[in-house]
Amino acid sequence: MTRVLVTGGGGFLGSHLVERLESDGHDVFSARQIEYDLTSPEGAARLFGDAAPELVFHLAAEVGGIGANRANPGRYWYANLAMGLNVLEQARLHETPKLVISGTVCSYPKFAETPFREATLWDGYPEETNAPYGVAKKAVLVGAQAYREQYGLSTVFLLPTNLYGPRDNFDLQTSHVIPALIRKMVDATDQVVLWGDGSPTREFLYVEDCVEGFVLAAERYDGPEPVNLGASREISIRELAEIVAEVAGYEGEIVWDTSKPGGQPRRSVDGSRAQEQFGFEARTGLRDGIERTVAWYRSNRVASVSG
Repeated sequence: MTRVLVTGGGGFLGSHLVERLESDGHDVFSARQIEYDLTSPEGAARLFGDAAPELVFHLAAEVGGIGANRANPGRYWYANLAMGLNVLEQARLHETPKLVISGTVCSYPKFAETPFREATLWDGYPEETNAPYGVAKKAVLVGAQAYREQYGLSTVFLLPTNLYGPRDNFDLQTSHVIPALIRKMVDATDQVVLWGDGSPTREFLYVEDCVEGFVLAAERYDGPEPVNLGASREISIRELAEIVAEVAGYEGEIVWDTSKPGGQPRRSVDGSRAQEQFGFEARTGLRDGIERTVAWYRSNRVASVSG
């Protein structure tokens, strides 16, 4: 049994990871923002003192879709950078045996060749609407590599592609594309308005597959280089909307608002390093995952959109 700290343990990915770790028999300390402010050095120090972890998964983040990123560029840059540097410093001070950090696919250059390979992470500037968030996460990667080199801190940096699944954030002001589509199409009757023209492409990873990737990386990987976690399928937002509409039983009109941004033109990742280094391979098909997510939303829609 390992004493494991999960920052962001009450969040979407974090809650699924906590469940998996507990089912595997670990002693899990789940840190929530309301209890520990990781943007504060004092808050991070108190957390590590209380948790005394042997393994840390740093998942805490402030993040959202295109609209949320446009509304909060300064906050997203500051909060994600501050949390990363405070967690790294406390892991060093407490001589934590291993730290696994969640990065973001938003860190890749706007016009990076797809599928994104880890070696191209620094070949250009991220897509403008989420650049502050993506750049902050890349800075945390640099810090992790520097702490490994100078202090011997065992850090692993993972780059999951867009996540989705049960317990996702369905708030239309801050949600990502799949939960936003699901909420709109389950709740609407005659018309749904979507941003952009539907041509940008994305890759989506089911949350439980992502959890498997994090667990395998913690167990089997200890290298300085970042590692993508993906599902090996690129799909346009237009095709995605059609799948969600079909699964949700939505038969109304889909209107594309081309006055709004569509985000990065293409986004998918090369997952070969994860397969080679720690045997990760996503197993949940996109339609199957969407069906599970729609079913969860229908059963929990009041709680999932409250507040």
